[in-house]
Amino acid sequence: MNQLKQIDYIIFLLYFIGVSSYGYWIYKQKQKTKLDTKDFFLAEGSLTWWAIGASLIASNISAEQFIGMSGNGFTFGVAVAAYEWLAAVALIIVAIWFMPIYLKNHIYTMPQFLKTRYNETVSLIMAIFWLFLYVFVNLTSILFLGALAISSLVGADLFHPIVIGLSIFALIITLGGMKVIGYTDVIQVVVLVIGGLVTSYIALTLVSQKFGLGNDVLAGFSAMMGDAEDHFHLIFEKPGPNTPQVEVNKYLTVPGITMYFAGQWIVNLNYWGCNQYITQRALGADLKTARTGILFAAMIKLFMPLIVMLPGIAAYVLYKNGSLQNEMAPGGKLLADNAYSAILSFLPTGLKGLSMAALTAAIVASLAGKANSISTIFTLDIYHKYIKKEATETQLVWTGRVTILVAMLMAIGLTWEDALGVGSEGGFTFIQKYTGYLSPGIFAVFLLGFFWKRTTGAAAVVGILMGFAMAILFNHFAPEWFGHETILYTAFRNAEGVYEIPFLVSMGWAFVFTVLTMVLISLAGPAINPKAFEIDSRMFRLAPSTTAMVAIIFMLLTVLYVRFW
Repeated sequence: MNQLKQIDYIIFLLYFIGVSSYGYWIYKQKQKTKLDTKDFFLAEGSLTWWAIGASLIASNISAEQFIGMSGNGFTFGVAVAAYEWLAAVALIIVAIWFMPIYLKNHIYTMPQFLKTRYNETVSLIMAIFWLFLYVFVNLTSILFLGALAISSLVGADLFHPIVIGLSIFALIITLGGMKVIGYTDVIQVVVLVIGGLVTSYIALTLVSQKFGLGNDVLAGFSAMMGDAEDHFHLIFEKPGPNTPQVEVNKYLTVPGITMYFAGQWIVNLNYWGCNQYITQRALGADLKTARTGILFAAMIKLFMPLIVMLPGIAAYVLYKNGSLQNEMAPGGKLLADNAYSAILSFLPTGLKGLSMAALTAAIVASLAGKANSISTIFTLDIYHKYIKKEATETQLVWTGRVTILVAMLMAIGLTWEDALGVGSEGGFTFIQKYTGYLSPGIFAVFLLGFFWKRTTGAAAVVGILMGFAMAILFNHFAPEWFGHETILYTAFRNAEGVYEIPFLVSMGWAFVFTVLTMVLISLAGPAINPKAFEIDSRMFRLAPSTTAMVAIIFMLLTVLYVRFW
């Protein structure tokens, strides 16, 4: 049965027309001048700090957060907020230490960084890796989860038409270039925050009503904390021999204190600091603007669990107490990723349209940003270098547009019947897990390239390939090979007696061994590396206003961790 009424569709239509019209206006304004690659891919440095910050959040918060993280909130609780809160710290690190190096060396793409710092081989390998990752994991999973969520909200089997609709909407925005994406993202992030807050408000009201406390949101939150006390701890204990499999699965995804030693930092620093999809927003700006925008995004990040995770915990409490049975378990099978849509089904008429607009905003912003990054890497780092070196600026821009179209068509094909199995693992976990095969090697290459002059091109090539190989080793073979009583104490037997290592811990081990190998290879190479970046401590100095922003973020983060540890 269709859950949306006419007013809901009107609200959604107004949102669609508003965003599309604004994007078209920006595009037509830019058409008055000749569009070149720096303008198309980097917005020609014209994004303001608030546009950069909003665009970072809009591109990051998508279906995997709204749907996948709400699903993880249903299953794990507040522990999954570590991804969001540590992201704020990662953004501070990127703003202070990574961004000055990129901007001083005029870096526009991540493969360009690798070529400048190392060599063409490293750049080409990583360009290909990134293209596969962005198309086959990120773009596909965002499209699949988004279409699934909106189809559930509409209350009809419209999955395939919605896949097409989301793709077309994203193409309208993406084909205008990064400036259109950046400024439409400001609207998108306002819509998704307002819609997300409304959903969280309704979720807490439903909990309050369930416990006979009226419509008191604060009373609903207190009741939720009391009824689901186990869902309000950041740290899970390591499973013992007789731990039920459901608890083992929680630890495998959010492995207690061990994930804070490496895995979470690799995930966040690689994503926010070594990822074309994210850094592209700031690479065209001056340092002060880029830093302020990134720190603005860090502040917003602290509050994102309220929007993307809290509805999942509320759905758990309601389901546990007899509500949402049909919504959470259609056909009798419990699906945690249904949590967000289950809460949305209780929104009053009109607000459902706003929430669908918020969800669509998150999905489309991420699709547009990801497609633009795919286009940037292919056009500038593969097509222009290896296919048509004499291509004009106009030809490169059109190549970028064609690449966007091709990438979106590939994602539609993979999404059509969930060819990659996104739905079987939970969307958020799917993305984190499979991105984790590349993250250790990539982050090791970037980190050593930034701050250790001796790191050689040969070490970088080995590091990229070894990081991938080590991730496979620790995820699939090391648990059984080495077992519980060795240095790999992070392995443990699950309820079926099989040794396992959580994927975040596996990432940590892969990173450690990759760094050690790269250091040894580099020490065996030349003592002087002419491609090393010159580091000047003055690059990392902060303005008083920037220092104040950093201090506020750390104070808020401390309060959150003390409360939920």
